[in-house]
Amino acid sequence: MSKLIPEEILNIYRKIQRAGLEVYLVGGCVRNMLLKKPVKDWDMTTNATPEDLLKIFPQAFYDNKFGTVGIPIQTEGQKEVLEITTFRKEVGFSDKRRPDKVIWGKSIEEDLARRDFTINAIALKVTGDTQHETRSSNLSRVTCHVSLIDPYNGQQDIKDKLICAVGNPKERFKEDALRLLRAVRIATEFLFKIEENTWKEIVSDAFLIKEVSGERIRTELLRIIASEHVYEGVMLLKQANLLNHILPELVEGIGVSQKRPGRHHIDDVFTHNILSLKFCPSKDPVIRFAALLHDVGKPKVKSYDEKGLVIFYNHEVAGAKIAREICDRLKFSRKERDKIVNLIRWHMFSVDEKLSDAGIRRFIRRIGVENVKDMMDLRIGDRLGGGTQTAESWRLKLFKKRIENQLKPLPFSINDLVIDGNDIMKELNIKPGPKVGEILQKLFLEVDEDLSKNNKDYLLKRIKETN
Repeated sequence: MSKLIPEEILNIYRKIQRAGLEVYLVGGCVRNMLLKKPVKDWDMTTNATPEDLLKIFPQAFYDNKFGTVGIPIQTEGQKEVLEITTFRKEVGFSDKRRPDKVIWGKSIEEDLARRDFTINAIALKVTGDTQHETRSSNLSRVTCHVSLIDPYNGQQDIKDKLICAVGNPKERFKEDALRLLRAVRIATEFLFKIEENTWKEIVSDAFLIKEVSGERIRTELLRIIASEHVYEGVMLLKQANLLNHILPELVEGIGVSQKRPGRHHIDDVFTHNILSLKFCPSKDPVIRFAALLHDVGKPKVKSYDEKGLVIFYNHEVAGAKIAREICDRLKFSRKERDKIVNLIRWHMFSVDEKLSDAGIRRFIRRIGVENVKDMMDLRIGDRLGGGTQTAESWRLKLFKKRIENQLKPLPFSINDLVIDGNDIMKELNIKPGPKVGEILQKLFLEVDEDLSKNNKDYLLKRIKETN
């Protein structure tokens, strides 16, 4: 068997080998090579101790107790860190995340026994290389002869498109409860099925995911959301009982009908949210997450009008508040959280063709110029997720065109006026204070209604009239 391996990865591998030590490629990189999928992270395991590796690689760093050494590398023009772990056995998982104690292992087989799924418990040994094959100006790959160590029949599970826990699935999930979510993520990315016994344990042990930190859950969840098979992924989370613990607010939408005469919604709130995510054209998982949560406030505000028809008054306000709580729980960055909350808060914007240009500019200021495209993507997902057959109505197309026209150099803020606070203080012979800002705000609102008024002579005259 032969495989293509980046030259820089192979050079590190060879240095360890030349030191008389065992070394293997392992985990997701081997799995992806066998699947003929791109490899994002290269990992190695060896019988070398961290101290041995630090002698071989002076640039390496070792700052944890789990036997992992990081080596800075550059592959495909990207700066990365290659992680190398010493063969190990892990003892005790009291926090259902990290081993209480790590013992250096004696063999590759012993190391593979601690891994999560059979498709990730395959080790690759380079037995020789044949030729260089350059794929691009900054990446050189080498065709290598390799052999595989596969004690748990991971290759067969890859052929069968099956995710199966190594050994006893209950033990694997107790060791690290994030594996519950990771199984669903891998199944989503590769459209694999989950082996029967492994699946049963995921369903019965789903509550363990509450022991996992928000950061780790967020990372796996966003990978599911970024997948082209996202609808299948979220439904799998639901079937596994994981969604109840990760996003209980989303599950509250199950069975909440939205049907009203003349309205496009045909599904319950839960299904609509997932379909909106599916049809959202953005590739950014943060924007897609906003699409998933955009109507999460509806169950909280559901009521009925005088005709007995369901209404969801101010659901976007309630949804923004709920989304903020979810983002904080999952440890999103402040920037990501604010974007998600902003998109949900204002997603009910009107595209009425009678809206004035000033109204268009107010909309742009409200959501931020940087969020305009993302808001349009959310609206498209919302439309298609609600059963509408076209991504954009003629009104939405016109609205987008009018936004483009307004995104030319225009006074979108007080700073864009042709006068400033100094002009006001000079005209009125006053010192800096709140009054200066108040007058600027009044003048800006006036100019925003009629852009031709952004004229210095006119505004200087208006300063005294406004005072």
